[in-house]
Amino acid sequence: MNILNYGTGRRKTSSARVFLTNGKGNIIINKKKINDYFVRKTLCMTILQPIKILNLQDKFNFFITVKGGGISSQAIAIRQGITKAIIKYDNIFKSKLKKMGFVTRDSRKVERKKCGFRKARKKPQFSKR
Repeated sequence: MNILNYGTGRRKTSSARVFLTNGKGNIIINKKKINDYFVRKTLCMTILQPIKILNLQDKFNFFITVKGGGISSQAIAIRQGITKAIIKYDNIFKSKLKKMGFVTRDSRKVERKKCGFRKARKKPQFSKR
């Protein structure tokens, strides 16, 4: 395996490491094929968005390790990692991917629970009497 480039993607508590190699379009996530790891087709489509926009389906193989968070969070982290790896491979693709919003990290995280509240902002029920 001759690694061409590497990209890291993050979302909430998920982090994905993406290794880009020459190949025929195989995507392996945590030693499983993409359709075995993500059962929902919408998540597979989310991951493949930057590859399909640039028409690179049959040019590269991607070996991905991802951990933390939920499955949709992992899918978006993988998408960002793939985007960063492709941009490192060739900087020409950056403007098109940036316009689609794949380069920018979504920095939102879960707000912590506060003392005296039920959740982060939900207060206990008020009783007058």
